[in-house]
Order: sequence, then C-alpha cells, then structure tokens
Amino acid sequence: MNLSRPRSLKWSLVLRIAILQCVMLTLIIVGTLGAMLATGIVPNDYEDGTMDVLTDALTRDATGALMLRDTSNLARLRTNVPDLWFIIRDRQGHRLQEGAVPAPYQPFVALLDNISDARIDLAIGEASPPGGKIRWTDTAAGNVQIMSGTKGELSLLRVLGQAPNLFLWGILPLAGLMALATLFVTPWVVRGALSGLGNAAAAAEQIDIDKRGVQLPLEGVPKEVTPLVKAVNAALSRLDAGYERHKRFLTDAAHELRTPVAILNTRLASLPATPERARLLQDAARLSALADQLLDLQRLDRQAEHFGPVDLVVVARNVVVDLAPMAFAAGYEMSFDPAKEKLAVRGDRTAIERAVTNLVQNAIDHGGKTGRITVSVRSPAVIEVLDEGDGVPPSERERIFEPFYRLRPQDHGAGLGLNLVRDLMQLHGGKVEVLDGSARGACFRMIFPAMPSG
Repeated sequence: MNLSRPRSLKWSLVLRIAILQCVMLTLIIVGTLGAMLATGIVPNDYEDGTMDVLTDALTRDATGALMLRDTSNLARLRTNVPDLWFIIRDRQGHRLQEGAVPAPYQPFVALLDNISDARIDLAIGEASPPGGKIRWTDTAAGNVQIMSGTKGELSLLRVLGQAPNLFLWGILPLAGLMALATLFVTPWVVRGALSGLGNAAAAAEQIDIDKRGVQLPLEGVPKEVTPLVKAVNAALSRLDAGYERHKRFLTDAAHELRTPVAILNTRLASLPATPERARLLQDAARLSALADQLLDLQRLDRQAEHFGPVDLVVVARNVVVDLAPMAFAAGYEMSFDPAKEKLAVRGDRTAIERAVTNLVQNAIDHGGKTGRITVSVRSPAVIEVLDEGDGVPPSERERIFEPFYRLRPQDHGAGLGLNLVRDLMQLHGGKVEVLDGSARGACFRMIFPAMPSG
C-alpha cells in the first residue's frame, strides 16, 4: 500500500495565499481598468490615442522613407477625426506629414529639434487631454518624433494586447513581493495559531496503557479543530471505561477461579497416589498459578501508588534463596553474582520479587534440566537471569512476552509469566529483554531506571 507524504499545512497556506493574492491583484487591476473604460473616464481623458495608431501603422518603404500602412485603426482614426494632423520625423531627416498644423501650434514646429517631450494646450493650467503632444517613440520604422493632436480614442484591442506586458511587468512583480512576504509571515502566523494544537499533540504522546484518564487540552486549540479534539477525548473516555470493565471482569474471574481450584486440589489430594492423580494435581496447580497471575496483573495499577526505595541486590538474593531448593531438585546448579555496592531503584519490592521469581522459574522450566542458573546484579540497575538450555530463537524473542503465548506448546505454564514480567518492568519505567547467554542458553535482562543520587 502506497502512503503519500503528509501535506504541510504551512506550505499549503503559503501557496494558496500567494495564488489568491496574485488572482486578487489581477482582478483589481482588470476591474479598475474595466470600470474606467465602462464609465468613459479613460477614453475621454486618454491623450495618446492618435500617437498609438500612428506608432502601430508607421513603417518604411523600399527607399527607406517613412510611410503609414493602411490599418483598420488608422482608417477609423481618419473617419472619426476629419481634421487629423500630425508630423512624423526621424534623425536622418525623413519627414511624414498629414493635415494642417493648427495655427496656435505652428511655432512649435520650428522648435522640434529642441523638444523631446511636450504637452501643448491653449488653456492656462494643465489640460486633460491637451490639444497636442510631441514625443519621441520607438516604432517598426525605428525611433521617431511624433507631433500630433490628441483627438484619437483608446483602442480596446490595444489594451488587450498590452495585457501580457501588464502581467509580466506589473502584476507578477507585485505578486512576487507579496508571495515573499507571505512566505515569511505565514509560518509565524500558523505556528502561533496552532500552538494549542501542538500542546494537544504533546499530551497525546503521553497516552499509554498504564496512564489512563489522560485528556487532550482544549486551551488554545483553533475552533475548527476543537470538534476533533473533543471526539478524541470522548474516545479516550470510552476506552478508559472499557478497560476498567475488562479489568473488573478479569479480577472477578480470577477470584471465582480460586475457590473451585482449591476445592479441586483438596479432593485430588484425598485420592490414592497414582500417576493419573499426579497429572491431575499438576493441571490443578497450573489453574491455580493462572488465577494468581491474573490477580497479579490486576494489582499492577495499584502498586505504583506505593513505590519506594528497593535494593535490587537484596531482592535478587531472597529469590535465589527461596528457589534454590527447587532448582537443585530439578537438576541445576544455582549461582548468585551480586554487585559490590547497593543498587537502589524506586519501585514495589513485592512486584520486583515476583518478576525475578518468574524469570528464575522460567529458567528452571526451560533450561534443559542441566547446567547452571545464574542470577546476577550489576550497575547501574540491572538484574540478569542466565541458563544453559536451548535459548530463545531470535524470531521468538518478542512474542514470548505476549500473554498466553508459549514457546513450546507442551509446556505446563499458562503463558502469563513473562507477560507479567514485561508489564511490571513497564510499570517501573524499565524494560526486559532476552539475549543469548555468554556460553549458551538464554539471558533475560531486567533494566531499571537508576534512582537519582541524594
């Protein structure tokens, strides 16, 4: 199954805002120009209509003289402006003139060599548009000077033809500057707006099987995400309630099992000693151990409330003393390798003893009935139980800690001993792992967080 990379909210916002700004800027400019065209502001006040038509139509003939092509815009201009007049000249002395220059503008004709750009009008002050204009401009015939009237109108086709240049040199640079501003501002804005969501994510990382009752904080969470956080909190509450029901059921079932198992043991003990009676007693002992382990699992939550300093050396020594007779009877040698100094951890002494006991009993059951079982304690806070049996295949080293999983189906255990060890270690903030023994067999290592000094 292909999983696409999660999309970045920050960069999605940057991209969308940049595109929106570019579109809005284009619409504003186009809308403003359209409104000016619709209301007649631009055609009435536009003063370069005549020059635009002349610039587009100007060319040269075969001899290099200036001439005008018969364009539709030029024909329309001559129709709409019967008194059209203009002078077009270049630096090489070529000259093209049409119509009579009005008498008030005649003095400027003699001064064209000294004028580069001018607006000419008979009224006092600035007129819009003026009566005439003088300007040097680039055309298909080269750079020329045009003197003409200003009665021509703005061509819509010319406006549309200039749209790409407007976008390239006007809209695009502005949009780029706005996009750069968005690039730097949006991450800061998003980070501030989603800070509450970050707190909720940090709280979610603390949720674990042994930390129930956790709720995600709603403070600072955007209202668009609040329904999701509330739904997660409701789901967590349902899970907590379901876990409590499940825990109560297991506790009640374990208590109910102990009474009939005790009655069964009593009745079996009264039977004559036969191989069948021994097998039945063994099965009854298995049921009794299962009930005890189920109760131990349910006591884990309450044990964390009574944690205190525990000396691992003392705990391990007590387990060795208690189980050494059982190991000797099963054909093993028993060895204890304590640390030279006191190794204290914070935890429940009874629970840690139970975990070490389970590992030693596991070594007795699976060590091959021969060799040595060694319990060692070393710094900073580690207990190891080693045997010289067949060991645990690497592919099974995670599964053996699952509840009710047995490496060898013919074993008489219930498959909860190692699972209880793992849960106890998690309760103490540590872990249990299985490795190869130094010579052969298995090495179960309990690693506790060291207790702070002082």
